[in-house]
Amino acid sequence: MKKRKTILDIGLMKEQQDKISVLTAYDYPFAQIMDNVGIDIILVGDSVGSVFSGYDNTLPVTLDEMLYHTKAVVRGSQQALIVTDMPFMSYQIDKRDARLNAGRLIKEGGAQAVKLEGGEHMASTIRTIVDMDIPVVGHIGLTPQSIHRMGGFKVQGREEEQAREILADARAVEDAGAFAMVLEGIPSGLAKKITESVGIPTIGIGAGAGCDGQVLVIHDILGLCDKYSPKFVKRYADVSATISTGIEQYIKEVKNGDFPTTAHSFE
Repeated sequence: MKKRKTILDIGLMKEQQDKISVLTAYDYPFAQIMDNVGIDIILVGDSVGSVFSGYDNTLPVTLDEMLYHTKAVVRGSQQALIVTDMPFMSYQIDKRDARLNAGRLIKEGGAQAVKLEGGEHMASTIRTIVDMDIPVVGHIGLTPQSIHRMGGFKVQGREEEQAREILADARAVEDAGAFAMVLEGIPSGLAKKITESVGIPTIGIGAGAGCDGQVLVIHDILGLCDKYSPKFVKRYADVSATISTGIEQYIKEVKNGDFPTTAHSFE
């Protein structure tokens, strides 16, 4: 029987300088493919709102939607550690809500850990969830649930004062008990400094090569989302073109009466 990675395995990877691979997934087929090729962590991201549901940002995503997608990903995986995002308004109001909703993502969704955005101002919320024995991944720098405050998806930490604040956020997230943290949209030098300053793994997205691991959105790397193209995304395949070709051929055969043939019919 295959053994699923744990947070202890992920922590050991930092100690051994073994880079951590992370991708998002929102459904059973993608989770199955990722798991079979050895991805370390699957993140059920609230990015599902943008790339899967067509929203302009992550803010409309609900807890019920995250539960649905988390269940599908868990069923499709056996080896990867499954981390699921806590969506906007599921942890910001009060700690009771945060504990309840984190618990639901673990109990009902089947995830092994939750991720929430915010640094020093969310440290006590991270701590209260960790105190329930629920592993937490922090997320600092560019936090998509804060786009209105940040004025959009902009690189954070280029100015010295803001860089100090992000470094303080990193230390607060670690002190609160998170077992890892995502560093998004920050200068590579700052990300490297944070990675060397904390004892927990850092997972970068638009944060350079100095992090302990990297995360990208699966639809971005496969060419399945043309809504935006951030500088930090690398396209590894053009699956969209392959799918389009297949669908065009299907339409043509249906129109011409070439499908179905007797091979695809019952007597």
